[in-house]
Amino acid sequence: MSHAKIRNMEEFAALSGISRPTVSKFFHDPDSVRKSTRERIEAALEQYNYRPNIYAVNQNRRMTKNFGIVVPYLADPFFAEIARNIEELVIAAGYRPILMSSHGEPANEVENLDALRAIKPAGVLLAPLGRASDRDAVAAFCRDVPTVHFDSNIEGMGDVFVGHDNDHATALMVDYLARTGEPPAFFEMRTPTNPNAGKRRRAYIATMERLGHEPQIVQVEGQDWEFERIGYEGGLRVLSDRSLATDTVFCSNDRLAIGFLAAAFEKGLRVGRGEGSALRVAGHDNHPFTRYTCPTLTTVAQNYRAISRKSVEEMLALIESDERPATRETTLFDGELIVRASA
Repeated sequence: MSHAKIRNMEEFAALSGISRPTVSKFFHDPDSVRKSTRERIEAALEQYNYRPNIYAVNQNRRMTKNFGIVVPYLADPFFAEIARNIEELVIAAGYRPILMSSHGEPANEVENLDALRAIKPAGVLLAPLGRASDRDAVAAFCRDVPTVHFDSNIEGMGDVFVGHDNDHATALMVDYLARTGEPPAFFEMRTPTNPNAGKRRRAYIATMERLGHEPQIVQVEGQDWEFERIGYEGGLRVLSDRSLATDTVFCSNDRLAIGFLAAAFEKGLRVGRGEGSALRVAGHDNHPFTRYTCPTLTTVAQNYRAISRKSVEEMLALIESDERPATRETTLFDGELIVRASA
């Protein structure tokens, strides 16, 4: 047995007289090389007492078992729930999920993508910040790494987009509210952080006009991820100045609606569908806490499980095919109207 210190796989290949690609192929899967070659490599390993750094080997592969998951704000229970679903599916498929949060900051999003690029993941599921994203950085990453976008759709980036059909879901809620009471006003942030807010506003306007109603947009100040606080403070101002022309409020997302419910309670206004109620309030997303608000919140649900499963399936298909698609594919799942006590 030789005691010569071999520092890396290149030196081992040179000493053993076997090509570096063949040695690498052996370490990835011993059965992928011919029996005679495998025996030569095993003999050389014994002779030179060489044991490769398996972690380094994995990082040098074109495709590892690492599976990146990037969300805009993990403290948001919506993203925590969908990330949990994705993690379970990724683990079941035999990969190692690496979950990262951008904490609402474009610079953090770029750093997360750079960190993932460095470890050469098999693929990445990315829910980008959207409007706030560094588009050039995201586009460059998507060119380098197989990427499935979910939740936030930045057109033209990534191999696949899987998400929620905001147009369908918003129309579903507006139709319901207009059919069962006064047509709703749309309550949103003036500078929305939620990447889907613009789509929902446009769908609200289109549906109201289709139904023959005048759209009523109520915008409040706020541009961070503290949606409940923004909904509460904005709701207090709107309710105090009596600027609402309707008794029905459709909030751009459930977290704004939760804040609005708190504002209505503080103003002594009863929210609900029953006799004596002053307001109806609805939201969008089916946030995990909406079943426990007071009153429970009427909302339109995203299909968390379907979006998670389809996102992972699309990424696994990309990995298995070893090809990037010629055209970007999009899959949207319909929302589901969840009628509760608030509207």
